[in-house]
Amino acid sequence: MLDEIRITGLGVIAEATLDLSPRLTVVTGETGAGKTMVVTALGLLFGGRADPARVRGGAGSALVEGRLLTAGRDARAVLDRAAEAGAEADEDGSLLLSRSVSTEGRSRAYMGGRSVPIGVLSEVGELVLTVHGQSDQLRLLKPAEQRAALDRYAGGGVTELLAAHRGLYDRWQAVTADLAERTSKARERTQEADVLRFGLGEVEAVDPQPGEDEELRAESRRLEHADGLRTAAFTAHEALAGDPMGSGETADVASLLGAARRALAAVSGDDAQLVALEQRTETLAALATDLAAELAAYAEGLDTDPARLAAVHDRRAALTGLTRKYADSVDGVLAWVETARERLLQLDSSTETLAALAAERDALAAELAGTSVTLSAARREAAADFGVAVTEELAGLAMPHARVEAVTDTREPGRDQPFLTIDGRAVAVGPDGIDEVELRLVAHPGAPALPLQRGASGGELSRVMLAVEVVFAGTGGTPTMVFDEVDAGVGGRAAVEVGRRLARLSRTHQVVVVTHLPQVAAFADRHLLVSKDTAGLVTTSGVRLLDDADRARELARMLAGLEDSELGVAHAEELLATARAEKERPVARPRRRKAAAPTG
Repeated sequence: MLDEIRITGLGVIAEATLDLSPRLTVVTGETGAGKTMVVTALGLLFGGRADPARVRGGAGSALVEGRLLTAGRDARAVLDRAAEAGAEADEDGSLLLSRSVSTEGRSRAYMGGRSVPIGVLSEVGELVLTVHGQSDQLRLLKPAEQRAALDRYAGGGVTELLAAHRGLYDRWQAVTADLAERTSKARERTQEADVLRFGLGEVEAVDPQPGEDEELRAESRRLEHADGLRTAAFTAHEALAGDPMGSGETADVASLLGAARRALAAVSGDDAQLVALEQRTETLAALATDLAAELAAYAEGLDTDPARLAAVHDRRAALTGLTRKYADSVDGVLAWVETARERLLQLDSSTETLAALAAERDALAAELAGTSVTLSAARREAAADFGVAVTEELAGLAMPHARVEAVTDTREPGRDQPFLTIDGRAVAVGPDGIDEVELRLVAHPGAPALPLQRGASGGELSRVMLAVEVVFAGTGGTPTMVFDEVDAGVGGRAAVEVGRRLARLSRTHQVVVVTHLPQVAAFADRHLLVSKDTAGLVTTSGVRLLDDADRARELARMLAGLEDSELGVAHAEELLATARAEKERPVARPRRRKAAAPTG
């Protein structure tokens, strides 16, 4: 969870420090004071998009710094990811994070004192933080998001089934596409195969060997310059060992070294230093003798056969014919051969190959259908429990007669859409299965079950969203949750219940709430006020922690717009006392009731 956040040069905030409670922190302030900058700062700190327009005028850059406490769940995953990025945690296990963005759009990220890619902050953010705003409510209206919400609630069993389904689906689609291409483009594939077979035949006829072109190039140069090479070898041999004819006209190295060694040997007994020099002279003589022998063998072994030279030229010409067509070298030609053979297998459109692919496709389709049906059944079971759990939460959010249903159904495939045949019926299928999931709201007894986008008002949708998050919290979720004015459209008793639910959620999670409702703010364990100060043409906002007296005045302002009204302060103090008593009361676990039969 987050311990402290420091914001510099972001929006209207010149500089502010936020000390967050491990439980429920609320952020309040007048409209335009900069409350949303707190959520913006959290987004930046965990890899969100850097908008240069958010940099405070004249600041040059905006900076957000935070301390992340890694104790508790997901700590190991966070620390492992930080270590992979080269970041180091402090001795207490906390991680220092920072993110800057300049007016030119440049952005930098740091973790544990090390510069890291911004994506690393995003990955850590997914493990520790969930942000909910009014846009998240709109996202919940999308069918795909509703299905994802149900899968998240269902947990590991559905997650494993979904992973198995996706693997089968990808294989099925790949085989289906391969079969379709082989069938529809048989002529083009046959032409390409003929070209490849011709090329393979050419290479096979020449039968090049790895590195053969370089070996022949060296042999060709040796054969072409054999006379000069032999003369050089003999000359060097004569210099080392003397003229083999014994003319003795010139001194040779071996004779000179022999004379030198004998001269030293004659007097080496008189000086120990000369003994070492004599030994080195003897070593040189032996080396000269060996080298002379090797030069003689080299000269004798040189081939000057014109027939061999002609054969080498012919072979090089044959290899050059291949390298002009297929690669730059013989090794490249051999690599092309391997690629061509693999491609020939892919191009095979024979009756036997097509029949084998069709059989594989049908087998995968049958296996995929079985997995899809099992996944669908698991979702239906989870949907019943999910609907009951959310309905129970709504009862505590001043919607006692409302009911939420999670309805799963299949759909007929559209044009060119993949489908499976299940129980004799064509059913559309995708990487997420055969199910469409829809959350429906029964607003009161006797009312029809309507999709959320049609059956829920703004305030009702806010409460449904909060109920869903409370249910998710019971199944784990990230340790820190941020709510940005999700209580819009809520008031009165419902607002009190929203505050109570957020306080209950904070018993297992760190919760940060940006709110305009005094009923919600009253439940805070820590209350931060964002206030603005306008000096001339420049507006600056700051954040400060409120004590009990200041909280009462702030709640009075939120209640009636009069922070110094004695009646308003008295009402605020009563609200704080009520919230305090509610927070101290043990939470009674709601009795789970049987799921109602889904509509539709």
